Amino acid sequence: MTRLGDLERAVMDVLWDRNPGPSGGVTVREVADALDGRELAYTTVMTVLDRLAGKGMVQREREGRAWSYRPTATREAHIAQLMLDALDLGGSRDAALVRFARSVSGTEAEVLRAALATEAAGGAGKATTEAVAGAGKPAADEVAER
Repeated sequence: MTRLGDLERAVMDVLWDRNPGPSGGVTVREVADALDGRELAYTTVMTVLDRLAGKGMVQREREGRAWSYRPTATREAHIAQLMLDALDLGGSRDAALVRFARSVSGTEAEVLRAALATEAAGGAGKATTEAVAGAGKPAADEVAER
């Protein structure tokens, strides 16, 4: 998976935060307006969105004279894939996983335990809300599949 640059990440954050879903998207103008603190030209935002489409990060479709964009994956799925890619950088995946597990907070460990228990029980890859509620943080919506 391609890592995102700063501006690409900001644009993706807008798309993820708007959560357009499968039935709609976000226009270049809407993204540019949401990035108002950056003072970017419309054409710059359009170019970034076109590049993200080329990388497979967003889907676009024509809505009248404008294009609308929506993410191809959730933020959580993207982050999970980045984590899996990091595990593939070399060395022992097991050692990296153990080190990671030892570095998380107690709350994060509970989220991981709940997700792993759900996965072991043949769940659909999602931790139950009840299991995560006691952990104090929302669980990732998706467990990356390999």
